Amino acid sequence: MTPSGELPEGPPARTDPETFATVVRHAPLVSIDLIVQDRAGRVLLGLRANAPARGTWFVPGGAIRKGERIADAFRRVASGELGADLSPADAAFAGVHEHFYPDNFAGRPGFGTHYVVLAYRVAWPGGETPAADAQHRELRWWEVGALRGHPAVHRHVKAYFPPGA
Repeated sequence: MTPSGELPEGPPARTDPETFATVVRHAPLVSIDLIVQDRAGRVLLGLRANAPARGTWFVPGGAIRKGERIADAFRRVASGELGADLSPADAAFAGVHEHFYPDNFAGRPGFGTHYVVLAYRVAWPGGETPAADAQHRELRWWEVGALRGHPAVHRHVKAYFPPGA
């Protein structure tokens, strides 16, 4: 924030890894998850390349940066992970969720990761599957019934699709 209480100009910078590790050790992160569905109702999941949740199928998402408005973080995540120009106006809010992980992005012992997640349901505007980014080894469309029963789909993703919903 500037002395006048306004947000600074330009996009918020990423926090350096050492400072970010300190934040992850001592505080929850606020993040956005994008529950992206195509016209057939299938859900887009990515095979996570990084901790936490490495090696599991997960929805696209990311932490909100210091000084970044939620709408701007939403656009950044959609652009960076999906190559799509989306905003919260294109989505339906799907609630606040808590995700706890025993590990952290840096692979350091002694602390896990705690996210407070703002989840949004988004209809996929394109026809093709987006290309995987650095966070994911692969992106794939999943039928809701299949993801509910698959052991490699993370339990936090399954919570977005409770039986009978």
